[in-house]
Amino acid sequence: MREKIAQNIEIYKNKNGRLDCGVAFKIAKKLNVDIAEVGKIADEIGVKIDSCELGQFGKLAFGFGSVLTFYDLKPKIDEKNRIFCKDARDLASGVGLKKIRSTLKDYGIDVKFCQLGCFKEKKGKKMVIKTKTWIENSDGELLFGKGKTEVLETIAETGSISKAAEILGMNYKKCWNHLQILSKNMGEELVISKTGGGGSAGTTLNPRAYELINAYKQLQRDIEDYANKRFKELFLDTKK
Repeated sequence: MREKIAQNIEIYKNKNGRLDCGVAFKIAKKLNVDIAEVGKIADEIGVKIDSCELGQFGKLAFGFGSVLTFYDLKPKIDEKNRIFCKDARDLASGVGLKKIRSTLKDYGIDVKFCQLGCFKEKKGKKMVIKTKTWIENSDGELLFGKGKTEVLETIAETGSISKAAEILGMNYKKCWNHLQILSKNMGEELVISKTGGGGSAGTTLNPRAYELINAYKQLQRDIEDYANKRFKELFLDTKK
């Protein structure tokens, strides 16, 4: 079996001579072997693993994470904001690996014990940079930030204000107040509620609400990327 695994690794290497993480899992499934064995043999024959499907290394594309996906992951996250590789991959069966890795990135969740053996527990960093972004009006009142983004996003995914409040651990009134503040400052209603039976009942977002969610997430992502880059240059550059 070792030779079969090694042959498949050689056949399916990428153009850089490395084995993509997703391909390694396909080889393990094809040959009905443990994924750790594929990682072990790849290491023995000098083939590095590339393009981690959980976004820990490589250049696979990220999208935006999901607050509901985060709450699915949350029970598996330890006190250091880490999750086992296997647990994260198992949860991907319903939403897809891109959604999982994007949520891990958005919520700063680290992965431990790679199933391919690329890493176990990463050494803790002595210093990390944290950012928090919110938007205020001229009177210093909070208009938009992570909390209100999550309220809108959860309503969009559940179709219900009460369900969103339950998931986010807040009472209905607080959730409703978030919506009222947003609508007042944006000059338009951001949610549309329909009562009655049937599939049309529930709460949906208007297009402007989706624009706000995506704009805030992109702004936060851009700020974090820049902050991390400058932090490394100013604090972690060993050449200085």
